[in-house]
Amino acid sequence: MDQVLALLRAGGGRVTSSRRILLEVLFDADGHLTAEELAEAVQARAPDIHLSTIYRNLDELQRLGVVLHSHLGHGPATYQLAANAHAHFICEGCGAVVEAPVRLFSGLARSVKSDLGFVIDPRHFAILGRCSACAQESRRHRP
Repeated sequence: MDQVLALLRAGGGRVTSSRRILLEVLFDADGHLTAEELAEAVQARAPDIHLSTIYRNLDELQRLGVVLHSHLGHGPATYQLAANAHAHFICEGCGAVVEAPVRLFSGLARSVKSDLGFVIDPRHFAILGRCSACAQESRRHRP
């Protein structure tokens, strides 16, 4: 937490009570949280902090590289500390979310950069597909 606060100050950001509480919630989080879920947790500690303040703080923390947001399927964006960020696979059959280490994408990242000159960030969007159980189930039902 101290390193993040130092980074925030070094980037020209202020360490306000709302940012400190938001960071505490992010550090305590077990998974990915939407802005609304973050606001609920922040407001449980400080009811006077509005959703608009949460969004402004999330934008600033993203700009500084402290927080990343991801799109997990068709739902709202979720947020997590950048240090904990990873790629995701979402099962279109059962909705399971599988966390994937970014290293799984290193070959793809090299190929895309080499072939297209494009640098990918697999942490931002989820890759949709079928988990092993749903893939087996759909194979059983094929004519």
